[in-house]
Amino acid sequence: MKPAAFSINLTFTAMLFALLHPARLEANDAWPAFPVAWKDKIDAPADVSFLLRAPAGRDGFVRVRDGHLVHADGSRFRIWGINVTANGALPPTQAAPTIAAGLAQRGINCVRFHFLDRLGALIPRNRPDTRALDPLALERLDRFVFELKQRGIYTDLNLNVYRTYKPGDGVRDAELLGIGKGATYFDERLIELQREYARQLLTHTNACTGRAYREEPAVAVVEFLNENSLVEAWVQNRLLGTRRTKAIGTWHDIPPSYAEALTRKFNDWLPRRVPPETLARIRSETGVAAGALVPRLRKEQFAKASSERFQTEAAFYMEIESAFYREMAKFLREDLGVRSLLIANSDHGHGMSGYPLTSSMAQLDIVDGHVYWQHPNYTTDPKSGRRTGFTLANTPMVDDPQRSTPVQLSRTAVAGKPYTVSEVNHPFPSEYACEGVPVLAAYAALQDWDGVFWYTLAHEDATRVPDFALGHFDFANDPVKMSQLAAGALLFLRGDVRPAQRTVTRTYSREQVVESLRLPWKEGPYFTPGFPLALPLQHAVRVASFDGPPTGAFETVPAHPIESDTGELAWFAGGKGAGRVIVDTPRSQALVGYLANTGAQTRNLRAEIQTPFCALTLNALDNQPVASAGRLLLTATARVANSGMVWNEKRTSLETWGKAPARIEPVAGRVFLRGLEAARELVAQPLDAAGEPMGPATVLTRAGRDWSLTLGQPRATPWQVLTVRR
Repeated sequence: MKPAAFSINLTFTAMLFALLHPARLEANDAWPAFPVAWKDKIDAPADVSFLLRAPAGRDGFVRVRDGHLVHADGSRFRIWGINVTANGALPPTQAAPTIAAGLAQRGINCVRFHFLDRLGALIPRNRPDTRALDPLALERLDRFVFELKQRGIYTDLNLNVYRTYKPGDGVRDAELLGIGKGATYFDERLIELQREYARQLLTHTNACTGRAYREEPAVAVVEFLNENSLVEAWVQNRLLGTRRTKAIGTWHDIPPSYAEALTRKFNDWLPRRVPPETLARIRSETGVAAGALVPRLRKEQFAKASSERFQTEAAFYMEIESAFYREMAKFLREDLGVRSLLIANSDHGHGMSGYPLTSSMAQLDIVDGHVYWQHPNYTTDPKSGRRTGFTLANTPMVDDPQRSTPVQLSRTAVAGKPYTVSEVNHPFPSEYACEGVPVLAAYAALQDWDGVFWYTLAHEDATRVPDFALGHFDFANDPVKMSQLAAGALLFLRGDVRPAQRTVTRTYSREQVVESLRLPWKEGPYFTPGFPLALPLQHAVRVASFDGPPTGAFETVPAHPIESDTGELAWFAGGKGAGRVIVDTPRSQALVGYLANTGAQTRNLRAEIQTPFCALTLNALDNQPVASAGRLLLTATARVANSGMVWNEKRTSLETWGKAPARIEPVAGRVFLRGLEAARELVAQPLDAAGEPMGPATVLTRAGRDWSLTLGQPRATPWQVLTVRR
């Protein structure tokens, strides 16, 4: 889930906080300012664009082989990606080269274009309908896709995400419908409009590449829907038909006319899909006479409903979802001639089972998932839809490995299918967000997933957002996350963390798939009783079948530490305030979490840190093991804050949002580089937020057989490049 109102509501919330709460000085105001800069030309010692193959699609379309993404020549293709959202997906043409270069420098090799169908993005505001695309917006899209392609960065085009409707669209009850989640599956007019939009966008010829998007090999993926499931809407009581006022926001009930149409569809479907005796028993259970419409179940009726009734109604929704995906895929392939790989949707709600949705998604080329570590919970004005505040749990993931993002996401991977994560983040202002990038990069590689897209680069022109206050999701002006992307690319794209030696598969019967929807929250995120949630931190995991024998017993997993079967990853979860993750491979190493006074170390990195919580990564930049590399990338990151930002007393929300520039908490302490073969001298070059050299280089001190570097001196920086002279 993501916010729907973006920076406008964020600005309103910040202003409201400023008016209602007097500012007070916090420790973060003493941290050094570290604004991210986006420059046309960059002298970037930490440039990892050598991981990309330019131009994107130079050998043909990305394909699937043996359950993974591959280039046209058969070589493995992994995605280290990022989203661009709404206006952030359509930067001014003069900004497009700058953004593309900055992304390539950090190892981003695919961009997911999100919320293109929002009013004011590709769809103009000044029409009575939403059935035309803005020519000027298309020009900006074309230029950005072209600039990305030239640097080896692929494109993922999303179709239906946040389209709202107008009277001229011929949509029933357009104002009540909002974005119509759920209804987009079964209403014929909404399906027709989705196809019309797909035709307009995918047959459009990019003026810069000379190719229509349907035949552009740099377009790796086309996605049908975003976080939109009919089954989920049923489970969450969003198919009741209670909406009688203007729809605001993302998650709401459908209008009465749509609920009535869905009930009629259900009753037309029943005699065609179930035997007469089954239908008679369902009628008896619901108390309706022959000839009357069988009512659909509400969530509060689930527990008492018979298995027969519950299974039958779930099958109805699942069949609609599955048919929608098949027919949309056929339309794109046969009618439009789209050659890119197709994604139906994403498994995104880990508070309920995702198996009914995933079983339908698995018909297409790629299975996909979303998750956010502690997504903010918003309070919203019911009349205006404006956000008035938020709460955030603000606890570290390393203390809770069994509900970590790698574990939540791992439930969705299906054997024989590529698996991507097209949205993930540790949202701001979490004080533990520095753990997100290195930990997920490492475990995504262990699980041998095919792609990770961070959400999001920006909701506006990325070259301008550094002038704005940090928001919940934007990377573009976050000096910590932006500095970590290159390290994560080396971990994941280069394959520095090896895939698990063993893959544990599980199967579900069709009955289990449906009944998982009625399991209590405590069985999450796997909704598979008896499944040890630490297992994905040890071995790779996959669903082998959704139409097989029921799941059986699983092996137990040692609780502390949880070690990967490759011996390269270890998760220490010794209680609150003690969690940490250690990544130890020849070319990339990391220490993440509570490191102060722990003596945490890898084969080439030892830390004596005073900062309670931080993330350290060490990567070879020249494809050699760290021990023999000539150049190393070192990141040392902790908290990030807006200037003037003020927490509430419980540190679960902000009383004052603050303003630009962003400030970083310097990591205090020393790191020791060890086992560097024949090293005569080590020189550390601090980098600024654009990735350029910042100030004088530092010669490391020899400490016996180790080399010592004091962090934060002479100037604080989250990343620096070390040159080893031999």
